[in-house]
Amino acid sequence: MAGDRAGSDAGEDGGDPRRRTGATGEAHAAGLIEARGGVVISRNWRSRTGELDLVALDAGGRLRFVEVRTRTGSGFGTPAESVTAVKQRRLRTLAREWLAANPGPWRQVCFDVIGVDLADSSRPRLELFEDVF
Repeated sequence: MAGDRAGSDAGEDGGDPRRRTGATGEAHAAGLIEARGGVVISRNWRSRTGELDLVALDAGGRLRFVEVRTRTGSGFGTPAESVTAVKQRRLRTLAREWLAANPGPWRQVCFDVIGVDLADSSRPRLELFEDVF
């Protein structure tokens, strides 16, 4: 969709391990959404306010703004715990901007968090928190 990674290529991580970890987590999260019958319609949508990780349409026709939090260990708490009130406000603002840029017949809008634990990279652990704020 318009605005996805504007002016940027997903392969431009420059070897940054944090970006690679984030991209891996987002790929796993997108797979979870699709396995549940959803369709990812936007990835890494950016504006001057920030970035939306994933925007998806679920099997019930609801538009879901999904924040993906990826961790390689539990030293900093769970992924979902890292979505602060400030981050929630920014995500709401970003969602309004995305909706203005992508008008459609959206019946319901939801905010989800998918935590991805890559402590064991051969067996990633995903946790979905729906309608969290």
